[in-house]
This record gives sequence, C-alpha cells and structure tokens, in this order.
Amino acid sequence: MLLALLLDRTGSGVWAAASVLYFTFVVGLDAGRLGLLFGVAGVAGIAGSPLAGHLAGRFPVRSLLIGCHLLRLATLCALLVVTRFEALLPVVALTNLGDRAAKTLEMLFATRVAGERRATYQALSRSSANAGYALGAGLAAIGLAVGSRGAYQVLILANALSFVAAAALVWRTREAGGHPRARARADSGAAAAGPAGTTGRQPAPSPWRDRGYLRFVLLDMPMNLDDSILGVGLPLWLVHHTDAPHVLVPAFLVINTVLVVVLQLRVSARVEEPRQAAGAVLLYGLTLFASCALLALSTGGGAWTASVVLLAVAVLATLAELMRSVSSWELAVSLAPQEARASYLGVAGMAQSVQKSAGPVLLTGAVMAAGPTGWLVLGAAVAGLSVVQRRCSVRRLDALDALHAKDAKDAKDTKDVGDAKDASDAAAPTAAGAPADRIR
Repeated sequence: MLLALLLDRTGSGVWAAASVLYFTFVVGLDAGRLGLLFGVAGVAGIAGSPLAGHLAGRFPVRSLLIGCHLLRLATLCALLVVTRFEALLPVVALTNLGDRAAKTLEMLFATRVAGERRATYQALSRSSANAGYALGAGLAAIGLAVGSRGAYQVLILANALSFVAAAALVWRTREAGGHPRARARADSGAAAAGPAGTTGRQPAPSPWRDRGYLRFVLLDMPMNLDDSILGVGLPLWLVHHTDAPHVLVPAFLVINTVLVVVLQLRVSARVEEPRQAAGAVLLYGLTLFASCALLALSTGGGAWTASVVLLAVAVLATLAELMRSVSSWELAVSLAPQEARASYLGVAGMAQSVQKSAGPVLLTGAVMAAGPTGWLVLGAAVAGLSVVQRRCSVRRLDALDALHAKDAKDAKDTKDVGDAKDASDAAAPTAAGAPADRIR
C-alpha cells in the first residue's frame, strides 16, 4: 500500500506542477475561468471524503480505492480530448472528487491495518507521499522545459499510468478485518446484549448528529491553514511585499519536502496516544503564530533579511504541518466511535478539503490585503482556536474513557450475575437429594 501511495503521489506531483500551465497555454483558459474551474473542483473534493466514508461502511475499502484510481484514470484521459470549458468542469470535478475520496480510503485502510501503530504508519505514508510529490515535480520539469502540446500530453499520460500501477498494487493487498457488512453484524451482535441480558440492535451513530465530533471537524479546518500559507501565502507575500528574490520560491517546496521525509517518523513517535495528539494541537497553534509573526516582520528589511526570515517561515510552517498531520489524524480516529469509524472519518476528511478551497481565498482576500496586521490577527486566531480544540478534545476523551469504564463494569457485573445463577442452578439438584453423578 505504501508503494501504491508513492506511485500515486508521483503522478499527482506531475499533474500538480503542470495543470495550471496546461489549462492556460494548451486549453487557453483565462484567469477567471481557471479560478472557476479549480473552485468547482474544490467543492467536489469536499463531497469526496464523506461519500467515501459512507460507502466504506457498506463495501470493501480495497474495492472502493481501486474504483477511485480507475475513476481518476478515466477522467484524466478524457482531458486529452476535452477542450471545451463546459465539458472540463465535470471532468476536473470528478477527478478531484476521486482524489479526496482516495485519500480518505487510504486513511481508513491504514486505521484498520496498523491498529494502535497508526501514527507510525501515518508517518511512513506521509514520507512516501512527499517523496512521490518531489519526484513527480522533477519529472514535470522535464516536460515543462519542452513546453509543447505533446509534452503536456505525455505528462498527463504519466499521471494516468500512476493510477494504473496504484490500482494494481492495491488489488494485491488484503481487506483488513473482513467485509464491512460482516464487521457490522459482529459489532451489532456484540452490542446487542445489554447488562440485563436483553437483546436488540442499536443503530450505528451518525457523525452528522454528533455535535461534539462536528465541533472537532469545524475546529480542525483552521488547523490545516499551514498548507495554504506554505503553498499560496508565502510565495505571494514574497513577490508582492518583500525584496527577496523570486528564485527563492522553489526553495520553500524543497525545505518542506526534505523536512517531512526526514522528521515525520520522529515526530510521529512522540505522538502515539490521543492525549499526546491533543497536546500537539496546542504546539501547532503556537508554531503557526510564530510563522505569521515572522511574515509580518519580513517587510522591514532588505533582500537578504527578507530571504532569511521567509526561509525561517518555511521551516516553521513545515514543523506545524508535521504536528498537524499526526494530531489531526490521531484525534479523528480516537474521538470517533469504533462501530461507525468509517463514516466519522469521512466527515473528518472534510476539514482538509474545505481548507483547500477556502484557505487561499482567506489569505489573498483578507489576510494579505490587511498587510502585516492581517498575519498577526490570523496567527493569534489560530493559536486561540488551538487552545479550544485541545480543551474540547481532552473533554471528549475523558467522556469516552468514562463510558468505556462503565461498559466494562456493566459487562463484569453481568458476568458475575450469570456465574452466580449458574452456580445456583447447579446446586439446586444437590439440595433436592439428586445423585452426584447426575450433577456431573
């Protein structure tokens, strides 16, 4: 699965580096239509996560993940022949929907396979993904240097081939934990007997009716802003508000990729429990505030000073990303009830999708328009929300621990009552003068 993820992200890295230029120079879209195209794709991506979580409760994750790869294969190949804007809208939207759904399904697969070591698996998967993105961007540079229509089409086909390879590798894996319907029947059977021995199927909880979990997802959206700051805010701030050289922009991606590959496993080793993840949320808020404060200070000096400050911002934003990647996933899993984890994680995946759509708009339309003050306000707001997120997460973890302790006590009491009843039934024939061999 890690190899499949590496190949998938390599193809995605190729397309991410070439897509804007392809739609601009080959298809001929202007900035307005290009923005609308990516906006519609972002909205479709928001729907991909909960849809994947809903389906994962009814169908095998492996089959659904293969389906996502094949869906993206079909839509990407369609780009080779589709050039009208009206036709491009649904094609790109379906591609992004499949992309977000695939990420949620990969998360579900890891949760079921890795179990309590999911933080370690998450670190390995992120390292593989970042290595793939870096490799894909390097391959895209070759095609972009050629710049012809044929070169862009080769890049599209390279991405399509990565989906074929990823689907083939996923097909070679085994479904973790059996078929979801069989797990659901087992969970229902285990939960059917109450303390008094009564039976009755309890409906699985819905994440859309769980206000505590929805609060977590809502607060998790600003906890993903490091992505937009590093990918959008930092380059645009360099170009329009500092004297730093533009050639510095690719260095941000290099710093991010190298640090994630080198440090992700070490950071994840320190965040292996839910309460440690809740503490990492607070560290995320403080680190992001430091990043925003440095951005606000980067306009006062010359080119060298701005360059050093912006490189430091790239490092801090990457450290924030490392903490967010492990804390967000660990809390999304730990705060969800086990019997409905697939649907809950599907809803949790919306946080990153919403941020990808709204984050760039927030930064360009409000934060950067306000100048250095905008960065300070943003950093303070995220730091404050991180305190709220940590407090709410710890409170929900305490409630879940109390509920599990109560269930364990009820189960023990039920077993003790059953044992006493069995002993009483066994002793009754002896009291009535029944032969000992009949009791045996």
